[in-house]
Order: sequence, then structure tokens, then C-alpha cells
Amino acid sequence: MIMSAMRFRDRTEAGRRLAEALARYRDARPIVLALPRGGVPVAFEVARALAAPLDVLLVRKIGAPGYPELGIGAVIDGKDPRVVLNDSVMREVAPAPGYVEAETERQLVEIERRRRLYRGGRPSPSVAGRTVILVDDGIATGGTVTAALQGLAAAQPARLVLAVPVAPPDVLQTLSQLADDVVCLSAPHFFGAVGRFYEDFSQTTDEEVIRLLAEAAAPPAAPAA
Repeated sequence: MIMSAMRFRDRTEAGRRLAEALARYRDARPIVLALPRGGVPVAFEVARALAAPLDVLLVRKIGAPGYPELGIGAVIDGKDPRVVLNDSVMREVAPAPGYVEAETERQLVEIERRRRLYRGGRPSPSVAGRTVILVDDGIATGGTVTAALQGLAAAQPARLVLAVPVAPPDVLQTLSQLADDVVCLSAPHFFGAVGRFYEDFSQTTDEEVIRLLAEAAAPPAAPAA
């Protein structure tokens, strides 16, 4: 974990630099899971460098009533979707009865839409007994990543690794309790927003996610005769 400020040209460069820091996991034959959409271009470079399969982990934040950016929990995709709530925020917000259930159903609809869009008919990957590397393009508050790590841990991977280009050190300290290893290239104390550490932080599109997942799943090209 490097506790200094670092800037990246774009998500592709961040992914390549992150892959170098993860090289020790190549022999573990890991599976790389990206948090869409922005985590996919980063994870694509990691998966390619480690010769690992790439997939997405679909997680949707449950926003507070009237303040959708304030996460009171999250829904994690899987055979049995999991809901993880932030108890302290729940106590502070005190949503009305039935709010969490209704918002969970709404986010499950969006998860299903993205599952069909990104995976087609492919099932969710099995992570039990595998080394799993969870990748995002950066972490600000850590709410979604917390839920993702808790959901993955419940699936009993052999080793759970969190890998990101940039995140605040206090958030990393908390998340380190939920993963077997945390790899972060830059952890500046004066953080702000993830986009500050990228020259190009333009939004990743659904089309780009689909293209990168298809490219990662394609068999390697045969060598020229």
C-alpha cells in the first residue's frame, strides 16, 4: 500500500500499473471481478496481465430518502442476492417502514437489467475456493466496496483481494479488515473525489463494458504461421 498522491492518465493506465502490483497473484490463477462501470477498464488490464478470467460484480447502492447519494446500504448480486445495511446511517436517517424493501426491489430490477446487458445468458461466476481480486477505479467513501467485500466473503473464496488505483487511507484501513489483502497504488490524505487523480475520468459506457467483457472472454488468437 503506497501512502502518496499519484495521478493516472486514464483507467487503462491505472489498470496496467495496478496489474504490476498484483503480479504475485498470477500463479494463484485468480478470478478478477470488476465493479461496473468504471472498474471494468481497470480490471480488464489486470485480468489480461494475470491471464485471469474477468467478470463483473453487480452491486447497487440503496440511497437515503431524498438523498440518493447517501448510501444506507447496498444490494449484491448472486444466486441469493444479499442486502447489506449501514447500521449507523440507518439510525441517523430512520427511513419509513417499507422504504428499504421497496428500494431493494428497485435496485434488483436494475441489477437484472445490467446482468442481461453485460452477461447475456451467462451465469454469475462461482468464487468458492478461488482467489478473487475485486477491482474498482477508485474508492471515496467505501460504502459500495464494503458491501461487495461482505457479499464475496459469504461465498467463501480461498483468498479475497481488493485492488484499486486510489483511495483515502482511513477508508483503506477499514476495508483491510474485510479482505485478505488490499493493494492500492495511491492513498493521499487530502482526497476529495476519485476523478481528481485522473487526467481523463470520462464516464464508462455500457457499450465499453460489453466490449471489454467480450474481449476478455475471447480465446487468444492463434500464432501466425
